[in-house]
Amino acid sequence: MKLNIRVRLSTMMFLEFFVWSAWYVTMGTYLGSNLGASDQEISLAFTTQSIGAIIAPFLVGLIADRYFPAQRILGIIHLIGAWLMYQLYQSEDFATFFPLILGYMILFMPTLALVNSISFNQMNNPEKEFSVVRVWGTIGWIAAGFLISAFAWDSKAGLESGMLKNTWLMASYLSLALGIFSMTLPNTPPRAGRADKFKLSEAIGLDALSLLKDKNFAIFFLSSILICIPLAFYYQNASPFLTEIGVENSTGKMAIGQMSEVLFMLALPIFFSRFGVKKTLIVAMLAWAFRYLFFALGDAESGVWLLLIGIALHGVCYDFFFVTGQIYTDAHAGEKYKSSAQGLITLATYGVGMLIGFWIAGMISDFYSDMHGNHQWKSIWLIPSGISVLVLLFFMTLFRDDKIKH
Repeated sequence: MKLNIRVRLSTMMFLEFFVWSAWYVTMGTYLGSNLGASDQEISLAFTTQSIGAIIAPFLVGLIADRYFPAQRILGIIHLIGAWLMYQLYQSEDFATFFPLILGYMILFMPTLALVNSISFNQMNNPEKEFSVVRVWGTIGWIAAGFLISAFAWDSKAGLESGMLKNTWLMASYLSLALGIFSMTLPNTPPRAGRADKFKLSEAIGLDALSLLKDKNFAIFFLSSILICIPLAFYYQNASPFLTEIGVENSTGKMAIGQMSEVLFMLALPIFFSRFGVKKTLIVAMLAWAFRYLFFALGDAESGVWLLLIGIALHGVCYDFFFVTGQIYTDAHAGEKYKSSAQGLITLATYGVGMLIGFWIAGMISDFYSDMHGNHQWKSIWLIPSGISVLVLLFFMTLFRDDKIKH
């Protein structure tokens, strides 16, 4: 791949994940402090990600794969997204906010597949070349977090003055830039002809349901759905939690999680080849249980180190479970169900699993809060820690170690 192409694809990835991180990390804090949203309303806002993940295969399969080049669809979506982000910036109550964020996420979630498609189309050796491009997405996510904390939008003074709403304006400007930039990306023509029949079962992975006849894969599949319940607690509650207990520059500190993601991504191949699928997944679930335990025991003063360790464990939690799971699914599915199996796992985790997780997290947060919006965070965090332990015990008991077939 030519240097010019690599730079353009890396820039695309940087902007894609910068735009997402610019508002997603702090949305829970923003809704509570700026719009006075309840915990259940905040939960409802986060479920739009799951709704978008469920609808994404339809949009990609019906439109991007059949009628228009992927880079043009990406550009149009981000141009519309820029307008929606600006409308969100101007929202003054949750009733106005929710339909806008729902519309945005239905459009945005398919772009995660589009940027991958555009990248793979330019690569001769994706196994070696893709990670070099994709890592710039993680850097973009980190950069947005650092910038928000550098501007002190997430500080106590920033929250009191309502400055956190500027995250939506920043996301709007960057989405506009990415929309325009996308039109200059290398051409990625539709993969399917207009006359080719669209198969819904293939788009959302239903073709791969036959894989669940294998008990081992069925245990992994169910564990993947269940572990997304505690994952949802982190996405929904981490920023409001850190802000409420008085951790300064909380968004920048949360970017430590993405830094660890880069490091553990590099460590994963070594760990995976040495210890195998089962032990790698067990380590990931153990890390989930410990991260929430650290959150329950930590505080903004002498216990801040526990919070930072909990954030840093994100790399182990995410990479060791989801990336390992993708590798295991790919190897288990075989040539016939490779695409369908990945679609099924994505639908099950980001769709069904996190949809359930956001609902439970909202209900638990609401139960452990008072009329002034203060939370009993220790009780809240012990629940996803306990769920992680239960999922771990279920997995350890029933899953037998599987050898990856090359």
